[in-house]
Amino acid sequence: MSLKVTNARRKQRVRLALRRSGGGRPRLSVFRSSKHIYAQVIDDQKGETLASASSLEKSMRDGSNTGANIDAAKAVGKLLAERATQKGVKEVVFDRGAYLYHGRVKALADAAREGGLSF
Repeated sequence: MSLKVTNARRKQRVRLALRRSGGGRPRLSVFRSSKHIYAQVIDDQKGETLASASSLEKSMRDGSNTGANIDAAKAVGKLLAERATQKGVKEVVFDRGAYLYHGRVKALADAAREGGLSF
């Protein structure tokens, strides 16, 4: 089985589990590439993005901080949690997609928890 098919199946499996246990809470979705990391808080019932943050933003880009490390993921998680709490979102469901829960994805989730989001 190809890597593309395996990732698609894992993503489906994670999303199905989120739908079962979500309880109407917004979804914190993570996307990462080899150079950057992105996160969004999405209200699936209304179909709108409530808050977003990424390592591409000007406030995140300084000379030494790229999006390809754990420090950048922590900064994105804190920024996202701050923006989400300003919108009144406290509880979310974490959607890791097809990514394993370690490294940059785990760092982003931990920073979002420290920032005030609960999941």
